[in-house]
Amino acid sequence: MSNSLPPALSPETWPFDLELLTPPVYLVGGAVRDALLGRRSHFFDLDFVMLTRAVKTARKIADRTKAGFVLLDAERQIARVVFAGGTVDFAEAFGGSLEGDLHRRDFRINAIACNPFTGEIIDPLEGQTDLRLGLLRMISRSNLEDDPLRLLRAYRQAAQLGFAIEPETQSAIRELAPLLSRVAVERVRTELGYLLSNNHGVPWICKGCEDGLFSIWFESAIDRFDILTKIDLCATNLAVIYPELGIEFSRSIRDTIKTPLLAIAKLAILANSDPTIAETELLRLKYSNAEIKSAIGLLKYLPKLQANPIAEMSLRDQYFLFRDVGIVFPILAVLALAAGVAVDEISLLINRYLDADDIIAHPTQLVSGNELMESLNLPRSPRIGQLLMEIQLARVEGRIATREDALKFAADFVDVD
Repeated sequence: MSNSLPPALSPETWPFDLELLTPPVYLVGGAVRDALLGRRSHFFDLDFVMLTRAVKTARKIADRTKAGFVLLDAERQIARVVFAGGTVDFAEAFGGSLEGDLHRRDFRINAIACNPFTGEIIDPLEGQTDLRLGLLRMISRSNLEDDPLRLLRAYRQAAQLGFAIEPETQSAIRELAPLLSRVAVERVRTELGYLLSNNHGVPWICKGCEDGLFSIWFESAIDRFDILTKIDLCATNLAVIYPELGIEFSRSIRDTIKTPLLAIAKLAILANSDPTIAETELLRLKYSNAEIKSAIGLLKYLPKLQANPIAEMSLRDQYFLFRDVGIVFPILAVLALAAGVAVDEISLLINRYLDADDIIAHPTQLVSGNELMESLNLPRSPRIGQLLMEIQLARVEGRIATREDALKFAADFVDVD
């Protein structure tokens, strides 16, 4: 490892001039760790520790560069400058010294500092040794107790870096796992989200479940490891056969919700197989309505795909499946494979989904509610919605095909009523 400033941390790469900093000031944390590992990111995330004037420095840089300013913690004097390509945080050192600050951190690999003025690497806890060994090692048990979210971060960082967790640290995490109940669920959900979205996250999710980290929220997750551990491979295999489908696995449910569909599939399997209990679990973690609805749809239909041959599924049932799961159908197909359904079976539904003109997977209206009310002289009521549904089902089953057919069908349906 290096004893001098890695090129990735050079002030020339920063979104502001070095002259805006007044020493002593140090780069610390993940940016230093990643630079020493040669890891690159599309976004920069710099953390500086200062002995004094951290918030004032952040505000000065924000003003000079026309960037955003956020006061994160007035008491601990932490502020953030928000640029288009990333963020820069400034914090006053714990205990009034750099060494004291580094000793308060979570793992030795995250307690390496760099002096941007001299290029010197400062590593009092031998974090570079752990970087060479590929190990996550706690600085102290009490540091983990101070912020129990650090227990989850160990698994997240192990997944991201491809590292192992040192045995004594693993043992401490296991013993301290119950403390996670004290952590705000939004913070837990964020860490879980990183693991769900990471290609190497599932083994660490399973390990976390075995070590009691997720049992507070997902009591029965261990029962479905057989499906959970196959999701990524099944998604890869399915994407080879159906590239158009594979493109959708990384899509988000909505533009405002950045949870990839494949992460939703894993989340559904972590939750209880009973949709009602699963909904309660996901609500407790404050997932959005869109995320919960998607996961519940998967849990509702997966057993149906497992129970009976898909070839024997009625057109009506296929219509309701596509209507209810919507854009998460691609990951329902992945879960079906992971649960043992053959590709040949699920291909019937996949081909429908990929055909934009398929009226079962992508139905269009032959008539509107307003047209029904006008043509049949009916008042606005829930009955109009029922009529539209019956028209759709009749069309799906091949009993009608045109607007005229639909209006006649509706008239006959009303007369029968």
